[in-house]
Amino acid sequence: MEATTYQTRHKIRIVTAASLFDGHDAAINIMRRILQKSGAEIIHLGHNRSAREIVDAAIQEDAQAIAITSYQGGHNEFFKYIYDLLKERGCGHIKIFGGGGGTILPTEIEELHAYGITRIYSPDDGRQMGLQGMINDLLSKCDFPTGKILNGEAGKMTGMSKTEIAAMISSIENYPDENKAAIEKISSSAATASIPVLGITGTGGSGKSSMVDEIVRRFIIDFTDKKIAIVSVDPSKRKTGGALLGDRIRMNAINNDRVYMRSLATRQSNLALSRYVKDSVNILKAGGFDLIILETSGIGQSDTEIIDHSNVALYVMTPEYGAASQLEKIDMLDFADVIAINKFDKKGALDALRDVKKQYQRNHDLWDKDPETMPVFGTIASQFNDPGTNRLYAYIIRLLNEKCHAGFDSKLFVEEAESEKIYIIPPQRVRYLSEIAENNRKYDQWLEEQSQLASRVYALEKVGQEKQLTGAQELSALATKLRQDMDGECLRSLEAWPEKVKAYTGDEYIYEVRGKKLSVPTFTTSLSKNKIPRVSLPKFQDWGDLLRWMGQENVPGEFPYTAGVFPFKRKGEDPTRMFAGEGCPERTNKRFHYVSLDMPAKRLSTAFDSVTLYGEDPDHRPDIYGKIGNSGVSVCCLDDAKKLYSGFDLCDPATSVSMTINGPAATVCAFFMNAAIDQQCELYIRAHGMEHLVEQALAKKYDQKNLPRPTYHGDIPEGNNGLGLLLLGLTGDEVLPADVYQTLKAKALSAVRGTVQADILKEDQAQNTCIFSTEFSLRLMGDMQQYFIDHNVQNFYSVSISGYHIAEAGANPISQLAFTLSNGFTYIEYYLSRGMHIDDFAPNLSFFFSNGVDPEYAVIGRVARRIWAKAIKYKYGGNDRSQKLKYHIQTSGRSLHAQEISFNDIRTTLQALYAIYDNCNSLHTNAYDEAITTPTEESVRRAMAIQLIINHELGLAKNENPLQGSFIIEELTDLVEEAVLMEFDRITERGGVLGAMESMYQRGKIQEESLYYETLKHTGEYPIIGVNTFLSKDGSPTLIPGEVIRATEEEKLRQIQTLEALKEANKSHSEQKLNQLKLAAVKNQNLFDELIETVKSCSLGSITHALYEVGGQYRRNM
Repeated sequence: MEATTYQTRHKIRIVTAASLFDGHDAAINIMRRILQKSGAEIIHLGHNRSAREIVDAAIQEDAQAIAITSYQGGHNEFFKYIYDLLKERGCGHIKIFGGGGGTILPTEIEELHAYGITRIYSPDDGRQMGLQGMINDLLSKCDFPTGKILNGEAGKMTGMSKTEIAAMISSIENYPDENKAAIEKISSSAATASIPVLGITGTGGSGKSSMVDEIVRRFIIDFTDKKIAIVSVDPSKRKTGGALLGDRIRMNAINNDRVYMRSLATRQSNLALSRYVKDSVNILKAGGFDLIILETSGIGQSDTEIIDHSNVALYVMTPEYGAASQLEKIDMLDFADVIAINKFDKKGALDALRDVKKQYQRNHDLWDKDPETMPVFGTIASQFNDPGTNRLYAYIIRLLNEKCHAGFDSKLFVEEAESEKIYIIPPQRVRYLSEIAENNRKYDQWLEEQSQLASRVYALEKVGQEKQLTGAQELSALATKLRQDMDGECLRSLEAWPEKVKAYTGDEYIYEVRGKKLSVPTFTTSLSKNKIPRVSLPKFQDWGDLLRWMGQENVPGEFPYTAGVFPFKRKGEDPTRMFAGEGCPERTNKRFHYVSLDMPAKRLSTAFDSVTLYGEDPDHRPDIYGKIGNSGVSVCCLDDAKKLYSGFDLCDPATSVSMTINGPAATVCAFFMNAAIDQQCELYIRAHGMEHLVEQALAKKYDQKNLPRPTYHGDIPEGNNGLGLLLLGLTGDEVLPADVYQTLKAKALSAVRGTVQADILKEDQAQNTCIFSTEFSLRLMGDMQQYFIDHNVQNFYSVSISGYHIAEAGANPISQLAFTLSNGFTYIEYYLSRGMHIDDFAPNLSFFFSNGVDPEYAVIGRVARRIWAKAIKYKYGGNDRSQKLKYHIQTSGRSLHAQEISFNDIRTTLQALYAIYDNCNSLHTNAYDEAITTPTEESVRRAMAIQLIINHELGLAKNENPLQGSFIIEELTDLVEEAVLMEFDRITERGGVLGAMESMYQRGKIQEESLYYETLKHTGEYPIIGVNTFLSKDGSPTLIPGEVIRATEEEKLRQIQTLEALKEANKSHSEQKLNQLKLAAVKNQNLFDELIETVKSCSLGSITHALYEVGGQYRRNM
């Protein structure tokens, strides 16, 4: 039975955050909701937060506790660093709570507890205590007062630290009577201060927090010596007393030493401000800030309280206020000094601007003024460097100078331009998903009509063959007429069927791929000497059944590709992927060679550490240092990429590389492309005996400057012939003539095979590694695809449209498939709007799904292929190559449990069977121990053995369309297909994928489905063997792995040294290269074209931060 809610004795404030993404973000959202419901005030920061950001927030908010999720590898340093920072700043009273599933080992939990971390909750704690039980335990440990006892803060009138300011605000909020004298003293001092207060109020959901962030960002850039303070108010829940103080999550600019922010709960109903706002503002005036921003919670039409506490009042609204007459009811239009119509990209924005200006003119009796001069601005605060927001900022600074004599001498350049939405999808194309659903349903209806015609023709002709039949002539004439009514292509397919059967029942089948004829055997022979067909055909006689089958199923390699996109699997290339990612590049390279030794095809699947995933450089800072090389490989520069893939010919058709990276995907892809180009240069240099030129270049660049030459550390593993290592520290164009280099570059680009994930839409939907603003990330993706078209990159996928991380965050199979396909069609619409031709880019798109044990996973691939093919052929007019949806699949990470980990292999085997029977193009089987550690060599080998045994030993897997003909598979396929099309319609109702993302439709659905699964698992209604049922005699506790994979100290230091050496060797021109990159962004040139050059001398982190300046940083939301 679930525990009852703990009743708190004091107002408890808790900072919640996640250090990583997807499932972690979902988990912390569940926990913070229960904390709120239990009466706590939650300051939620979202995912990918550094230790310093979390500590700064906790101190400024005077929180009693920090509650965070962390991830394997970096958690020890992460938690300890937070503890150390709190102690260092005199805030050791703030409690630290955490969790991270089975990846935080029991010994590590003990170590962290001994260090001073209050409590790390393990999966076993969750099973024993339940969710509410853990929350109760957490609340009871931090149920102590803040602000009750002041240590001299009240005696300070100026120069208070942020810690002292926080304590003072808590004292007036929690103990106003006890601290009455101190409050009065500060109030009298503040009365003489001339610190301007900007009040910002507006309707709920109008984008006030984003607006505050944008004003703060411009202010700290504009005035490098000024300090700014923010007070943000959110409503308390009347029923529970809890509150979500959610403004910090939207803000990037506040992570600055010159900014202080404090969130307040109203602690009373029906008010936009806390009763302690005035005193809080007075404390901040005494704190020596140059500007104070006061932001209220969302208000209705009549609330004007903000004007009593501010010198200048900004009212933020949206165009969606209803009829113009509604403006007459908004009190703030009487009192606001300036109005922002935010979200100016919404429908009716220009009409709203006109109407609000006229209403402002009426309210303020400005009849002698031109309505166009009214202080009403159209803004899109969510858009980086928005012109409307620039103009608004400039006007606010002018007002502050006029009304408060603030003396702000702004140098910010402001162009006279209105806000204009940068559309990813043109407004007239917003119905694209429903158009696809209509297109596909129309095809199905047409096929059904044709099938019924075909059935009648077949029946009439069969009956007409009967001898002594009266009216045979009339029947023949009717059959001929019906034949003429049939579609010509359908008729030809039916007439050619006997020949097709003959082709598949012969000894060899001949087909053509890109002009090349291939001949493959059509049978395998069993140990019993039976011929087992590789592709089985239906035994239908009726033309209607046959046509329906050909139109909805068909043989592999033929439209609609339900059974697969190629006629037969390639010999010697089963779908097995070799997964690796740990430590430094050399260590992962060794693992790649270990798992691919003696394999005919090298299909390398790369996992990166979270430092790389977020586009940062290795560093000594503990919360970065701890993550270097953990749960993935550390790659910060081109040399790292060369070492990582050394010994694999990246231009060999048998080599394919998959890189699971999204936020900084373009930069890492540029590393990879240059590694492939330099391999070709190396082969040319060796073939022409030009090694002495390499030696001369290295001596000039390193020896003469007393710099160490880059090297491959450690022994080169078996299978690695050293290809890729000759030009470490150099690029081919530093050695070879320009014309030779360009020829080799073109050859490499046209030959490389593989994919980079780069799917930024699902990153936002599943709360993953978004680092740039969504618009800028999509532009980078478009630039990369355009570069691929311009340079004939045909075998490398520019994006792997991923459902895996959507599923990991909690989505069920229907939502995973629907969201992933809808994202894919969004990229199509975006690339088409950029002027690309469908057949130039659609073949460069691939998909990446997760599968589990749900019944729908049995058909996820076949449904995806069918929907895609119908849409591309009939909606977009793409050719057969564009119609073929290629997908990679990875077994479910959510079904890896920390209890009875050996059972995980059973689940993985069943999921692999689903995937192989569904004819996936490649497959990654998870290792059983990934629930608690980075996979070991032994566990990876077992994971690969699962699919190798299925492919090479399981007899039925020798057949390549085993699902066809099954009643349940056909029924599931139809059911899932229609469910996906219905989801397309729901997304269209919300403005397409991007419109739905704005209202967080996808994220809300994902988290709802995640909670549903977790609830059923928790109650036992959904049985999971070894987790909530069929437990061992000792209760199936979390297991401690025999081997734990972690990056070593030596590897971490080496990565930092690699970075420092890169910077030193290229310091003469790296800054110039970064400036060229930023200039290309400003001039709207192709950024990937520039990145290919930038990565030759610059690190991943330096490139990321340069692009932040011109493209904007991702803004998290709740």
